[in-house]
Amino acid sequence: MTFDAGTTTSIVGPSGVGKSTFLQCLGLLETTTSGSIAYEGSELSRARGRARRRLHRDVVGFLFQDYGLVDSWTVAQNLDVALTAQRVPSRERAGRRSAALRRIDLEGVEATKVSRLSGGEQQRVALARLVLHEPRVVLADEPTAALDDANAETVLDVLRELADDGAVVIVATHDLRLVAASERVLELDGATAFVRPRVGSRHGDDDDANAADDDRSCGGGCRDDGPRLGSADGLRG
Repeated sequence: MTFDAGTTTSIVGPSGVGKSTFLQCLGLLETTTSGSIAYEGSELSRARGRARRRLHRDVVGFLFQDYGLVDSWTVAQNLDVALTAQRVPSRERAGRRSAALRRIDLEGVEATKVSRLSGGEQQRVALARLVLHEPRVVLADEPTAALDDANAETVLDVLRELADDGAVVIVATHDLRLVAASERVLELDGATAFVRPRVGSRHGDDDDANAADDDRSCGGGCRDDGPRLGSADGLRG
């Protein structure tokens, strides 16, 4: 299937079906045993070393269930990982950090060690790091699972903004709010994968609803003739 720039796809299915593994394969954190993954026409599946590091630096941004932060570092040090990778000058980093933390309503914590933050606060720091990274592909694994309604809405808003800015956003989730905000849904059941436009999505229409009745599926993946959106740029796996 193809994930197009400027769209959000929700990956749904029961726990243990492979949603997280699917995301990790797309992000080259797991090694695939068959098939291929390409970004803008370039094959990624066999990328190693410098090529893989460049992909993680310039293209792919992650939002992990366990936040992916260094507990013993301050918030500022964790956020600087994204800014250093982008070669942002030191004199500009404080302003960029403050703006990102303000966006997720967590100002004034730059000097606080991550270990002293609550789980919800740590997830918002991870979200701020994602904003600073400005990735072209966002892979989010259950990003609202441990959050209250207000924080979950913040995550949803930021993911929507990233997609509106042209990113490919792919989210493994059980959260119906995230599913409702997605253009498409990839449903995994352990043996087959079904791709369907989400009826009533932000960019959906009656044609999308009709296409959902087409029931295109295949063992372990999706055929090349499956439903796609219009942009030529994006991630193909």
